[in-house]
Amino acid sequence: MDTQVDYVHHYESPIGGITLASDGTALVGLWFDEQRFFAASLSPDREEKPLPVFEQAVRWLDIYFSGRDPGFTPPVILRTTEFRRAVCRIMLDIPYGHTMTYGKIAELVAHRKGVPRMSAQAVGGAVGHNPVSLIVPCHRVIGAGGALVGYGGGLGRKIALLSLEHADRSGDFSP
Repeated sequence: MDTQVDYVHHYESPIGGITLASDGTALVGLWFDEQRFFAASLSPDREEKPLPVFEQAVRWLDIYFSGRDPGFTPPVILRTTEFRRAVCRIMLDIPYGHTMTYGKIAELVAHRKGVPRMSAQAVGGAVGHNPVSLIVPCHRVIGAGGALVGYGGGLGRKIALLSLEHADRSGDFSP
């Protein structure tokens, strides 16, 4: 029987330690060390190992934390449900410095699924379980009227990340 082994790498950001995880070729996780749902999709069999994907992710993080848009996305595999992947794909379309509301994401998911409506609360659950924080920018998702609600890494970090990006918190971005 084959056992899946994941690889991990640690990164010290200006706002706290980050654990990155990979299947050997793509990122499967990125979490602030005390984040809610930390490492939920990570195999119990893991080892520290330098990998090209970690080098790419560290480059991305270094550029990001210097206050610039990295302009690329390291390879990512989302180990989650199809619904959560659909929400993550929409989050990946939110540009640096912009925000989108949970309601708008719900509207886009419903449209893509061909259904009349989708629950913003269901979207909130999917956003909260994002396995690849920062790179899949769940911190750019805000409540109606620009309210800063929910972030697995803590609301203080969400505020810091949006401030770093000089983000427009109107939530009106639409891909």
